[in-house]
Amino acid sequence: MPLFLSLMAGSALAGDWPLRPGDTALAQDELDALSGRSFRFYDGGESLYGSDGAYAYTYSAENGGGTAWGTYRIAADGSVCVEFANGLGRCDLYVRNGSRVILITEKGERFPVR
Repeated sequence: MPLFLSLMAGSALAGDWPLRPGDTALAQDELDALSGRSFRFYDGGESLYGSDGAYAYTYSAENGGGTAWGTYRIAADGSVCVEFANGLGRCDLYVRNGSRVILITEKGERFPVR
C-alpha cells in the first residue's frame, strides 16, 4: 500500500508507537538533518523533505505516479508530521533497526527505506 494511502488524523502520543525489539527512534540531530533529504522506499515511492519545510511524496509508476505535496514538521515525540495540500495529514516515526531505517505509520505499518 502506498504511504500516502495510510492517512491518519492526529498523531500517536510518545510511547504509543508500535515499536518492535531493536527499534530505536532517530535522534534529534538526525531529525534536524531531514531538511533537504529524500528517502526511497521499496514500493518505488520517494519522500522529499525540503529545506523550507515543504514535503513531497512521489508515487512509483506502478502505483499511479504523481506527487502529493504538503509541509512537514517534527513533533515533540520525534515523529514527522505532514499536512498535505488536500487537507489530510499524517504523522510517521522513523526508526533504526540494525542497519535499516524504517518508517512506521500510526497504524503500525512498516516501510523500510532503501
